[in-house]
Amino acid sequence: METLIVLMVDHVLAVVFLATFAARVGLPVPAAPVLVVAGGIAAIAEPVLLLAMLGATLLANVLGDAVWFYAGRVYGYRFMRLLCKISISPDSCVRRSESLITRWGGLSLVAAKFVPGVSVVAPPMAGALGMSSLRFLAFEVVAALLWAGVFLCLGWMFREQIKEVLGALANVGGLATAALVAAVAAMLARRWWRRRAFLRATTMPRVSVEELAGLMAAKEPPILIDVRGEAGVQVDPRHIPGALLIPLQHLQQRGAALPFDAGQREIILYCSCPNEVSAALAAQALMKRGLMRARPLAGGLEAWVAAGHPTAPT
Repeated sequence: METLIVLMVDHVLAVVFLATFAARVGLPVPAAPVLVVAGGIAAIAEPVLLLAMLGATLLANVLGDAVWFYAGRVYGYRFMRLLCKISISPDSCVRRSESLITRWGGLSLVAAKFVPGVSVVAPPMAGALGMSSLRFLAFEVVAALLWAGVFLCLGWMFREQIKEVLGALANVGGLATAALVAAVAAMLARRWWRRRAFLRATTMPRVSVEELAGLMAAKEPPILIDVRGEAGVQVDPRHIPGALLIPLQHLQQRGAALPFDAGQREIILYCSCPNEVSAALAAQALMKRGLMRARPLAGGLEAWVAAGHPTAPT
């Protein structure tokens, strides 16, 4: 048992740094549990290590989040679409981070540390919205210290229980390693399944860009609704000409105002989110109100722009 603790103490700073950095760049690494165990190990073996762990965690947070912050500043909303597509988190992460940053501003970087999925998207969203580097760094340092402090303190408080767990792991050896691998695999499988289930729930017929262009040229054009939130519109102020700007959250409220003839016309909704998630959710909300001719635009605003169709400023 003592040998196991000594071995972990020798490498704990590297483990803490790598786990935290991996989590910040979007890899499915359970950084918070690692910090809890690391805090327990420091309390058992060498309490002064807590300060070194805090420093390692702070550095990993700042480096990892700074990569996404500047990517968001340079590439804007397109980068966040890519980030959500390659992420194992649900596709609603951009929408959730939009809501968080719009409501809380810089403090959202602190809150996002404790919200799975959003923690990766908040820094590039802040960059895309034009937050200054100094302001980002100030909030990032506070967020990192608070996040690390919470989990390291939990490890300190439950050091005796962690010691017992480490002792049990030392005794069972390879079996414990297999169990850990199985637990991680089960976690990843569960998250993947939840993502697939979410995508199936938002599966419905889409209207293509070409079809929409034809409908707009008809005598009775469809009602076109841009469902992006305030932050999304601020990042990319373009919209399809004639579109109504009604955020998803408003459409999901039964009292949301719509044109008087909405029940007689086709309704096309679009967003700038992966898999048209927000537009699909908005269409579902309208269909529950009896507006059965609501459909999302396949590819959203980006597909419209890529096809060479005109846009108008908001």
